[in-house]
Amino acid sequence: MSVEEDGNFDGLAEEDLIDDAEVDTMVREAVTQVVGDNAFTHVKIDPWASNIVEGCLKRLAALGKPFKYVVTCNLTQKAGAGLHAASCTRWCEKTDGKLSVQWENQTMIILVSVYWLAI
Repeated sequence: MSVEEDGNFDGLAEEDLIDDAEVDTMVREAVTQVVGDNAFTHVKIDPWASNIVEGCLKRLAALGKPFKYVVTCNLTQKAGAGLHAASCTRWCEKTDGKLSVQWENQTMIILVSVYWLAI
């Protein structure tokens, strides 16, 4: 998180800011809880994606910090093709942020992106 020399976080206290490492851990916990060691199964993709997003949002809300959150989840079967994702944001760099977490097992790749925006 970048901070101006005067320590101004646009009205937020330093303890209110989001820690990337904490978000990374939350995402990995949510994915592991939902998917575990399961192999890619096409019929389970929709519920898995929904449950991963919901799990991430519940963990983020439990932080009790003054932010709005957006979570996206992409699941793909490992079949030799690449997975590419891109995003662009325009926000307050002092408080807002984005983190993408890639998780994979033998049969699938999951890419979860979390965006947080100060209220």
